[in-house]
Formats: sequence, structure tokens, C-alpha cells
Amino acid sequence: MPLIPLSSPDDPRIAVYRHVRERDLVGREGRFLAEGEVVVRVLLTKSRFQAESLLLEERRVAALEDVLALHPELPVYVAPQALMNEIAGFPIHRGILAAGLRGEDLAPDALLASIEGPAVVVGLEGIANHDNVGGIFRNGAAFGAKAVLLDPTSCDPLYRKAIRVSVGAALRVPFARSASSAAMIESLRRAGFAIFALTPRPDAKPIEGFAFPERTAFLLGAEGPGLSDATLDAADERLRIDIESDFDSLNVAAASAIALHAARTAGR
Repeated sequence: MPLIPLSSPDDPRIAVYRHVRERDLVGREGRFLAEGEVVVRVLLTKSRFQAESLLLEERRVAALEDVLALHPELPVYVAPQALMNEIAGFPIHRGILAAGLRGEDLAPDALLASIEGPAVVVGLEGIANHDNVGGIFRNGAAFGAKAVLLDPTSCDPLYRKAIRVSVGAALRVPFARSASSAAMIESLRRAGFAIFALTPRPDAKPIEGFAFPERTAFLLGAEGPGLSDATLDAADERLRIDIESDFDSLNVAAASAIALHAARTAGR
């Protein structure tokens, strides 16, 4: 495993890692960053995405030697902590970064058509918070969701923070972006999924004990506004998670965990 020592933050070979937070906002030309040992292990062993290179604090190399041995062609840049901080633009305490290649985006219809038999998928509308998207992907991986669809206003699952919060699940659970919420619903119907909109509205049915069909899709909206009226009307059923009457609502990531667990324990 050849290691490439760095001596300057201006080395052109590590441009993708420079000023991490600023680049998070403008993108990396078809690349994304994975951060931390657990997430980078997922990228190197369980992800559909390809790693392009790694940037490691020199004391972190030993922790990844086993998975790096699986990728002898992968450039591994090594720097002392102070230099790595200078490259990233902030103290990068985890000391492990990897650049991955996004590749071609998956098409919603093609992704759903590849899912055979009983399955649960998740659709997101207007969820722009990276923590929530990361949490939903983590729950999806934990409870066996086969895919996540996103509308145009939901955030990128490959944003560095979303990947980190998902503990690498955003690199494992397949996802596709639909042209609109209506297009998302049409794709789900063509693939034979029954569509359930999660909402705290009182006219929704309680999720507890609900009998889910073999192919189930849960739709989740942003905290506050929730799903749009058009999406609620287009769903096959509205479902609610009962909570204390004097409390507003659940975090959307927590709601996804409860819904996915309900479907799983109903025989999925």
C-alpha cells in the first residue's frame, strides 16, 4: 500500500479536500467527501460508489490498513494533523477523509423496477435539513428499506454532513431524485407500491397495528409544513403516529424509524 506524504496544503493532487466547508456549499464537480473511519469503511467495502483517493492524518493509517489492502491502486495521501487542518480549513479531528465519485444518478423508475418482491421504500418531500436526511437514511438501512426517492427540494444525501449522520447509510441505500412529488408518486404506482403519507393530522389513521401490503412506500415531509396537500391527497392512505396531545410533533427522522419498524414488524 503506497502512502503519499504531503508537505504543502497547496499540493494540486489534494484540491478536492481543500477548504472543506466552503466546498460543501458549491460542490466538487461530481465528487463527494466521506469523513471518519466508520463511513470510509462503508465506502471502501459496502458502497455502490467508487473511492477516488484518501487523505489521512498520519496516525490514522493503521486503523484502515485492512480495508486499504483491498484497494492497492487507491492514492492515499498522508499528512500530520496541523497540515491536515490547514488543508481542510478547520480542525479535522477524525483525521480520515475520502473522496468518492458520484457517477451517474439513478433514475427513479429504473431503481424501483430493480426491486423485486416485498419491499419498503421511502419518499422525501421538502426535507432540506442534512441531519434529518442522514437520519432517515440511517433508519432506512437499519430497517431494510430498499430505496429512497427525493423530490427536487430535498437535500443531497451525499452532502458530507448527511453522509456522516447516516453513518454511511447514504452510501449503501440506493436513492434517486424525482422531477417533482407528483412524478415520485407516479413512479411508485408504476412499480406497484401502495403509498402511505405520514402526517399528524387528526383525519389520519393510527399507524399502530396497521396491515401493510407487500410493497409499501412511506412519504415524509419537512418538519413544520409537512407534506403538501397535493401529496396528501394523492396518497392511498394517511397515517399518523400517536403522541401526547399537548406536544406538537416528532422529529421527521424519528417518525421514519417508527414507520419503518411498524412495517417490518407487520411481517415485512
